[in-house]
Amino acid sequence: MAAMTPTSRYTEGAETRQDAQDAQDAQDAQGSQDARGPQDVRGAGTGAPARTTARRPRPRIWRGAVLALAGAYFIVPLVASFVFTVHVPGRGITFEAYTELLSADGFTESLLLSLGLAAATIALSLLLAVPALVAVRIGSPRLRPVVEVMCMLPLVVPPIALVTGITTVLRWGPDHLSRTPLYQTFIAVQNENFPIVLVLAYTVLALPFVYRSLDAGLRAVDVPTLIEAARSCGASWPYVVLRVLLPNLRASLASAGFLTLALVLGEFTIASFLGFRPFAVWIVSISGAQARMSVAVSILSLLITWLLLIALSRAGTTPSTAAAAPATTSRKEP
Repeated sequence: MAAMTPTSRYTEGAETRQDAQDAQDAQDAQGSQDARGPQDVRGAGTGAPARTTARRPRPRIWRGAVLALAGAYFIVPLVASFVFTVHVPGRGITFEAYTELLSADGFTESLLLSLGLAAATIALSLLLAVPALVAVRIGSPRLRPVVEVMCMLPLVVPPIALVTGITTVLRWGPDHLSRTPLYQTFIAVQNENFPIVLVLAYTVLALPFVYRSLDAGLRAVDVPTLIEAARSCGASWPYVVLRVLLPNLRASLASAGFLTLALVLGEFTIASFLGFRPFAVWIVSISGAQARMSVAVSILSLLITWLLLIALSRAGTTPSTAAAAPATTSRKEP
């Protein structure tokens, strides 16, 4: 056997290394194809790019079913109530229950009274909650649990217990304060035309909802940065609150007003025990003698509430031009 020359040894070694590299590349290609999973490899030998198969979204029928059930839960009672108000056995379809509403005794007065109480309650609750929460947010974060507990207490106290305490105070005041100027105050808060005592009671009941709405809004806004930027531009504290903070809390304020309005228009226990006659008490008072009219008024009250709530929600989502105004307008020129 002839001895191998150095040149042939070098050639044989290069061929061996090339065969090993080709085998390793084949193994890597097979492993990457296994890792990719089921794919469309059409055109692999023709040089066309491989395309993955698109997954079709599965139809989620349960969403439609849940929405249909929720819609039926709310719509079916309303439709049944409406049919009860317009269908009279032996007479057919009639709309007398609705046409006689405006001329019904006490309808307009009770509705206007409830709307006035709702407006006063919204204003008073926001006037109490907004400055307190802003002050806690800026200067005293440690007091936040205390304020939260105080605002949440009305959820623990039942309305019947609250009205019992209010009644006791109203009876105790004139007997012990008849010779003081406070006697006229007890008489004034019980005025039948506009009972301020109901506004105070409704404000207490609305505090949990107002607190939650405003607290969520303040958490979503960087209040210290906004105040520092406005104050560094020379803005006063009233300007900062009215023109910087409140426009950024527009949605939260609308949500608080939304919940307070619904609470006042539907509250019955406190007003009934105190002897006043807002809209909810008036509906119950006519339910015995005029059943169809009371149901018609209930449907109408729902429509009025929905319209007012839609108006408040639209007011909360309307972009504010005041928020976009630069705070430098309050800077005093030398």
